[in-house]
Amino acid sequence: MRGFESIMKIQELRKKIIYTFLLLAVYRIGGHIPVPGIDGSALQEAFNSAGGMMGMYDLFVGGALSRASIFALGIMPYISASIIIQLLTSVVPYFEKLKKEGEAGRQKMTEITRYGTVLLGLIQGLGISQFIVGMNQQVPGVVPNPGLGFTLQTVLTLITGTIFVMWLGERISERGVGNGISLIIFAGIVGDIPQAVISLYRDVFVLQQTNFMSMIFLLVFMFATVAFVVLMTEAQRKIPVTYAKQVRGRKVYGGQSTFIPIRLNTAGVIPVIFAQSFMMFPSSIAMFFPNSGIDDWVNSWLSPGGAIYNIVYAVLIIVFAYVYTAITFNPQDLSDNMKKYGGFIPGRKPGKSTAKYIERVLVRVTLPGAIFLALIAVLPMILIRQMGVNFMFGGTSLLIVVGVALETLRQIETHLLMRHYDGFLSKGRIRGRR
Repeated sequence: MRGFESIMKIQELRKKIIYTFLLLAVYRIGGHIPVPGIDGSALQEAFNSAGGMMGMYDLFVGGALSRASIFALGIMPYISASIIIQLLTSVVPYFEKLKKEGEAGRQKMTEITRYGTVLLGLIQGLGISQFIVGMNQQVPGVVPNPGLGFTLQTVLTLITGTIFVMWLGERISERGVGNGISLIIFAGIVGDIPQAVISLYRDVFVLQQTNFMSMIFLLVFMFATVAFVVLMTEAQRKIPVTYAKQVRGRKVYGGQSTFIPIRLNTAGVIPVIFAQSFMMFPSSIAMFFPNSGIDDWVNSWLSPGGAIYNIVYAVLIIVFAYVYTAITFNPQDLSDNMKKYGGFIPGRKPGKSTAKYIERVLVRVTLPGAIFLALIAVLPMILIRQMGVNFMFGGTSLLIVVGVALETLRQIETHLLMRHYDGFLSKGRIRGRR
């Protein structure tokens, strides 16, 4: 309780948290406002028989797709556009130049990302509109009046909803607490937990479609997964750094020993989100061809828990872990800053040699962290599929929920420590802020 009391004493932090909760509440409310021209009950009945990748996509948007709400696209077009732009910074000189221009370049890249979001939203919006119209063949009356007017109205509504969700995420990042985009996905997943628990209870105790011991094993495994996620997320590789003594007048500066904390999982949950967004792309394309066999082919080959899906998904997580780490962590800049202030790694020459050493350590440390992310994302889905349990809250969801929660707590912890409070946790601080 002391942590909450400290939060309430800091007016700025209190306003940030309230502001964040209000915007997340707006997002959740908007997820229940349906697109005009759709029979909600008929759509829910048709969607329950679809499953596959559509079910995974629906999980990431907080059930907005199955309700055909104005936020059915969620934040996924923005994430896809961000992936494309960040990858282009490594191969296209123009984007690489923008990255080095500081704040002006960052604003220009943000503007380009927004335009990319609108373009991808247009493509995915068309796909979703055709997907919903195609459900009329499964359950008549999903769209009572299909046609060009319905398509244009749906696409325009979905694009507007995506732009608004993107705006909410940016406002949370600027004026709230935590990463707005991650928190929006977090809110969508957490909002579906009660429904997932109710569905699991019904399957076990009412319909008796699932063995009770299987449910117990699944829950124990998930609690153990959460513990391992916290452990690996907070794990660090410490590189010792010594600062040489400098005499200025009568005072002596430096002469201290410290360390560079390199986290085992530097990229956090971003690789998982990026990989999941990439895996959803085939289903977005398949939406354009409802009931043509293409959608069935995509669901059969890329169904969550399937062999091909798991292999591709795990490889993408590892690749994106390295890519995002390389984008956000620059060993050369770190080496230059250390050299500027008289710091050096014992046994390493300042400058290029230090940068190469940090890069080598970073590559070696990132590998087990990336493999761990891939295993945690894939193994629960395999178990759920093998045991025949209808439970969408798997490893990917656990990684995102735990990772985002830890990152948000770190930011709150930082605010408290800056104002000389003990921190959010009463019996110890989050490891990264000690």
